[in-house]
Order: sequence, then C-alpha cells, then structure tokens
Amino acid sequence: MRGTAGINLASQPFRRDRPFLVAALAGSVLLAGLLAMQIGLGWVHSAERRELLGAVETMEAQLARLRAERAALEQNMRKPENAEALDYAVFLNGLLLRKGISWTRIFGDLEQVLPHSVRVMSVRPQVNADNQIQLDMTVAAQSPEPVIQLLMKLESSDRFGATQVASWLPPTQTEPLYRYRVNVNYAPQY
Repeated sequence: MRGTAGINLASQPFRRDRPFLVAALAGSVLLAGLLAMQIGLGWVHSAERRELLGAVETMEAQLARLRAERAALEQNMRKPENAEALDYAVFLNGLLLRKGISWTRIFGDLEQVLPHSVRVMSVRPQVNADNQIQLDMTVAAQSPEPVIQLLMKLESSDRFGATQVASWLPPTQTEPLYRYRVNVNYAPQY
C-alpha cells in the first residue's frame, strides 16, 4: 500500500491571497464610486458657480451704473447755482441723523456698563464728520476708582468704543464728588 506523503515539494509554500485580493477589489470599487460621486458633485457645483458668477457680473454692472449716476448727480449738486441747496440738504441730513439718536437706547446701554457708584451728570450726543455718534458725558463719583471701572467697561463694550478723558475736577466744598468729562464713541445696535 502506497501512502502519500504530506510534504510540499515546491520551493515556495502555497499562499492564500484570495481574501486580500477580494478586499482590494472591494476597496477599489468603493474608491471608484466615491470618485464618480465627487466628479458629479463638482459638475453640479460648477453649474452653480457659473450662475453665481453671472449674478455677480450683473450686480457689478448695476453697481457701476449706480456709481456713474451718483457721480453725475454729485457733479450737478456741486455747481455754484446749487451750492445753497446742497448746504441746506447737508444741514437737514445732519438734523435728521441727530433726531434719530434714541435717548432711551443711550441710557439703557449706559445702564449696563455704569458702576452703581458713578453718577451721570450730563450727556451730549454729537455726530462727527464720519457720521459716527460720539457722547460727551460728565460723570461724577466719590473716588476715581469707579470712574476708571466705567472707562474700562466702556472700552470693552460692543456698543461703546474708545474713551478719552477731556478733563477732570477734584472735589470742592460745594461739590464733594470727582467730576470727569469723558468722550466716548457710541454705536447703537438697532
């Protein structure tokens, strides 16, 4: 009886590569599918991009037309015979801007940053040349520390900006408080 020997006479043993090849093929199919999806999305987005570029070009053309119209109107207003009307229009626009400042909003915003020991003696809103609102305030306190706290809170607030102390007066016999005249930029939130 002859038996078979369990010896592999090959110089290289048999490798089982089939699971690796099946996984590599599945991964390749998956990556090819993702590539096809990216190409499709890119094509869709390129169409949207073309539409947006067209809309931007239309808006830029409209903006250029409006700028040219504005320049023509400003040139007409700057003529010597229209100077009086221009001055009057600037005056009225300034009045309307000052009239649009809400005292309730100013005091509501000040209330959020004002330390309890600081008194507001006066507030004068002014509109500067850049159409920004600036508050000219006189504040008073029994010591300088609360006023310093107020200045720091004003500068760190999103409604108020840079502060400047224009002048200050120490306490006197008739006025027992330190008085500070403070200028601060104000940007109300509408």
